[in-house]
Amino acid sequence: MLPESYLASKDATLASIIESTPTFKKTDWNNDVYLALLESIVSQQISVKAADSIFARFRALFEDLYPHPELLLQKSNEELRSAGLSFQKINYLQNVAVFATEKGIDYQHLNLLSDDEIVAFLTPIKGVGRWTVEMLLMFVMDRPDVFPVDDLVIRQKMVRAYHLTETGRALHKQLHIIAENWRPYRTMACRYLWRWKPES
Repeated sequence: MLPESYLASKDATLASIIESTPTFKKTDWNNDVYLALLESIVSQQISVKAADSIFARFRALFEDLYPHPELLLQKSNEELRSAGLSFQKINYLQNVAVFATEKGIDYQHLNLLSDDEIVAFLTPIKGVGRWTVEMLLMFVMDRPDVFPVDDLVIRQKMVRAYHLTETGRALHKQLHIIAENWRPYRTMACRYLWRWKPES
């Protein structure tokens, strides 16, 4: 059974969403978790257009357009600021580079770990939270069963689709109960929710 068919058989509401929502294209990061992690930090709390522009300028600071950890750590704050980065984001990018040089952010190594083990491995980096790692799991490592319950859009779409009235911890619990029906394809379910456009 195809994943979409499986999800539809388990959840009538999700079946309707899948039917009315276009399929999505897979992203191709060439399994580069390190670079994707840097981009996710640059993208925090700004528009996609601004993030793309700043990240392009950031990469242009490096000869081969690749911010190798050791080269990133050699850049002055002034050079990095010239790309449009805030001092906080510069600090977070440097934290990732230090972690990469000391412990490694290697796809082959990470791919041997479970989703929870990858979250535990990467979240000690200051500036990298659980949500950021879950996005990497979904879009870079192509893990099939990730449920980013703290993603604002996912929460809003689920509240709308399932007519939920709970708040706080009760809502958190209810979202998990609903998503349990989607295992082992919670990633795909969330991808459809992101793309779903509810009728007004």
